[in-house]
Amino acid sequence: MQNEIEIPPFFLCPISLEIMRDPVAISTGITYDRANIEKWIFSSNNTTCPVTKQHLRDFELTPNHTLRRLIQSWCSLNASSGVERIPTPKPPADKAHITRLIDQASTKSPHTLIKCLAELRAIASESAANRRSLEAAGAVEFLSTIIVEMSSNSEKDRSSSFEEEIEQRKSIDEALSALHHLQLSESALKKIADMSFLECLTKILQRSNYESCTFALDLMQSVLESADPMRLASLSLDFFTEIVQILQDQISSKATKTALKLLIHLCPWGRNRVKASEAGAVSALIDLLLDCSDKRISEMTLVLLDQLCGCAEGRAELLSHGAGLAVVSKKIFRVSNLASERAVRILFSVSRFSGTATVAQEMAQLGVVAKLWLVLQVDCEVNTKEQALEILKLHAKAWKNSPCIPPDLLVSYPS
Repeated sequence: MQNEIEIPPFFLCPISLEIMRDPVAISTGITYDRANIEKWIFSSNNTTCPVTKQHLRDFELTPNHTLRRLIQSWCSLNASSGVERIPTPKPPADKAHITRLIDQASTKSPHTLIKCLAELRAIASESAANRRSLEAAGAVEFLSTIIVEMSSNSEKDRSSSFEEEIEQRKSIDEALSALHHLQLSESALKKIADMSFLECLTKILQRSNYESCTFALDLMQSVLESADPMRLASLSLDFFTEIVQILQDQISSKATKTALKLLIHLCPWGRNRVKASEAGAVSALIDLLLDCSDKRISEMTLVLLDQLCGCAEGRAELLSHGAGLAVVSKKIFRVSNLASERAVRILFSVSRFSGTATVAQEMAQLGVVAKLWLVLQVDCEVNTKEQALEILKLHAKAWKNSPCIPPDLLVSYPS
């Protein structure tokens, strides 16, 4: 109905040409709808005014109350034509109020700390503007400090009463939840991306509830994605052990996917592949594939297995698992093109670097030869075909004489 009514042009946002619901002015004096200009500045990382192209002196957004009241009055006057009145938006959290909350949390009792942390989480979950106010007021550093201090106190002070331990856990859970709802920017993540914080998150995985484990995993992923590459290669074996435990426990599909993403991000480094293999990642991944019906999880699992088979320890773990070769070969043509490609890559790594006579015999008995021959016949990536052909050539002597190979395949067996 609004399209049939003539809307005053100064009611429209210059970016989207839609009626403004929360008009705010920027440093150049131009008024925009808050959602549109926030997306322009903070999501798209623009530093100029969309209309004047002038460089912005600052990113302060000043509510244009006069224009908002005019828009609301116009909506009320045109209510009979189907125009809905735009409600008065809730203003962003005041930085001074956030600072007072942090001060209260730093000086009062554990009960007050938990209450303040819960309020910070509620503020963060309300709007993007609130989240920026929290970051500007130092909430990120405060929350990460709470997590580190509470985790360290829990480890050191074994004499704490049951009630004190419960309060410490609640504080950690609330601080984690608040950080999760803050949806931290890259600059904020870099402020907390140190080994002590990651070690604390690792400890949280050992003894927290499902929700906190999920939040800790998400935070780990975000921190590690923004961390220095040298730091990624120095992660401890305990870190990998805890991530692998998440895969083994399968507490939720989301947690499993996050754990897989974490390991995929870390395992391009050879040292990390060895640590992940020593932590039991290969065995956990094979067990995951055996019962997995989720396409994305299957793909990610095979991608990670492919990475781990790039080291001798990973290949040894795959071959020592009774279902290792069987489950990998079974996924060819069963999940997706990506899964088939990675499965062939895994078999290629095993054949090229660990292809003993015993391995060749097991692969023949599992029907791997027929799968590889089929790869050569269907439309798929050139690299995948080349690797399948290379595997067939590598084991030509063993497989040509195998009773497991159907006679029709022997005729066209590559030489």
